[in-house]
Amino acid sequence: MDAAYTSLAAASLTFVGTHFALSHPLRAPLVRIFGAGGFMAVYSLVAFAAMGWMALAFRAIDGGMLGGSGTLGWAIATLLTLPAMVLLLGSFLGNPALPAPGAEQAALKEPSGAFHVTRHPMMWSFALWGVSHIVMWWSWRTNIVALAIIVLALVGAHLQDRKKAAQMGDAWDHWQANTTFWPRWGQLPRVGIGLWLAGIAGWLAATYAHIHLGDVSAGIWRWI
Repeated sequence: MDAAYTSLAAASLTFVGTHFALSHPLRAPLVRIFGAGGFMAVYSLVAFAAMGWMALAFRAIDGGMLGGSGTLGWAIATLLTLPAMVLLLGSFLGNPALPAPGAEQAALKEPSGAFHVTRHPMMWSFALWGVSHIVMWWSWRTNIVALAIIVLALVGAHLQDRKKAAQMGDAWDHWQANTTFWPRWGQLPRVGIGLWLAGIAGWLAATYAHIHLGDVSAGIWRWI
């Protein structure tokens, strides 16, 4: 049992650590060596290898159940994952942090959609996912993975701010001045009805898939 947990912890640290290393100090030298396309291939290979190790280590653990936090925990988790899905989907719409053409121009625009809430909607969606799983107090293996995702998301968001400021200069300064790192949850209604409808649909689909992928009923399906 101890060896299995050690393997999962090591896999989680590897996943987080390699992501930080490849996204920041190692990115520039590797791009010079392999080119942009080659770097993305290396990045993807390392990420998938680390995720695969995490998945195998996770499945190798039998036991370690914590009893759960009951109906209240499930209700909190259900409520947290809905805005998480809204933020995740919204993060793909005009996000200057994504490595896409026109990112600098996007940073000079006024925030809209999910960016009314935070300039890191994708990262905060992952953090909410992690918190929702810890709240359920389901198992030690779940808590280890969830904690790793939270650290990756929030520390990664901070490092991303530093990297984008160096890359974009005034454009990112403008974006930071008009958005916030910490979510303003009261701004969730401003993301737009279309994004909310898409988020609800995605949330229903993801929680329904949880029944088949995780063999555990999640979301509203737990009560239907």
